[in-house]
Parts: sequence; C-alpha cells; structure tokens
Amino acid sequence: MPKAPLYNAQGEMIGEVTLSDAVFGAEVNEALLHQAVVAFRARQRQGTQSTKGRSEVSGGGRKPWRQKGTGLARAGSIRSPLWRGGGIVFGPKPRDFSLDLPKAVRRKALVSALSAKVKDGDLLVVEGFGLEAPKTRAMLDLLARLDVNDTALLVTPETDRTVMLSARNLPGVDTERAADLNAYTVLAHGKLVLTREAVAKVEEVFGS
Repeated sequence: MPKAPLYNAQGEMIGEVTLSDAVFGAEVNEALLHQAVVAFRARQRQGTQSTKGRSEVSGGGRKPWRQKGTGLARAGSIRSPLWRGGGIVFGPKPRDFSLDLPKAVRRKALVSALSAKVKDGDLLVVEGFGLEAPKTRAMLDLLARLDVNDTALLVTPETDRTVMLSARNLPGVDTERAADLNAYTVLAHGKLVLTREAVAKVEEVFGS
C-alpha cells in the first residue's frame, strides 16, 4: 500500500497516511500521460486567429487597367494575393483544436499522474491548512515549513475561498477542488499538497 507523509497545520510531520492502491499505487503509463497532456493543452487553444482571402477583402471590383496595350502585366483585381493589401493565400481561419479523450482514459491518466507523484515523493498530506482568514504570509510560511520551494498544487475537498485567496498571489502555487483534478495540472506542479479530506474525496471520485 502506498503511503504519504502527514503534516499538521503547523507544518510538523505527525505520521503517515495509507493511500488507496487503485488511485495512488497504479503503474505509471507515460504514453497515456502524454496523450492527456497533449489533449489538455490543445483544449486551451482559442483557435480564433483569422485572415481574409481575396473574396473577403474590400475593394478590387474593377479591373485596374485594360488587358492589352499598356506594357504592364495583366491584372484583374488590386486585391490579388500578389498585391499589397490583397487577400491571404491559405491563411489561418477560426477552428476548434480540442482533442477528446474518453472519460476512462482521462481517469487512468490522472491515476497514473497521482501514482507518479507518490513514487517521486512529491505528494504531501496535511490535516488542514489552519487558516481562519485569507493571509498570504501564513500560507507562505506553511509551505516553507513543508519544504515546498517549487511550484505546488493545493487540493481541498471542496472550493475553499480562504485557501484560494491565501495562495493566489504566490507565484507557481495554485488551488484545485479534489473532484476537478486532471493529469495536466498534477504534472505541471512540482509538489502536490492535499488535505486529509481531499485524499478521501479523490479516492471516492476516482477510485471506482
């Protein structure tokens, strides 16, 4: 059974937490993680870039000069792609870059990412963050006592406004609800800090 260190709200190690094999002890599938990361990043692309073809740019309705006798090359429109201000050939158009992965694949990728964090010793469990009011300094001090000097993802069982407001001004530190975890956000942070209740929630949601 995989285990993770357990800390109190003062950042002192008070024991270990036994984790579910189904969620935190699975085999790490790097190919599946790659698919999940590529799909997540593809969904973040807006796909709103756009250019105008020769039929969309304004002007160019009249032939600029007669076909023969001027000594100039033949031209039918001043909005030809060969002209300055003309249409763009094969330019980008709005499109949807999103890649869909089956729900089961996304779940297996998340389990693989969580298991990788446990194996690398980058998953910590806290009894609670112990914050009565939003305070960035208190959160910074707690993370320092937990030896979290890298980027970190703080996971709570439900949306915790106090934790979110305390961490939002810390560079590289993000918060997430347990049920909203995905493989990309887990892998994108150096440390994963979950409350004890968040661990139970993750095992409940993703363990089946």
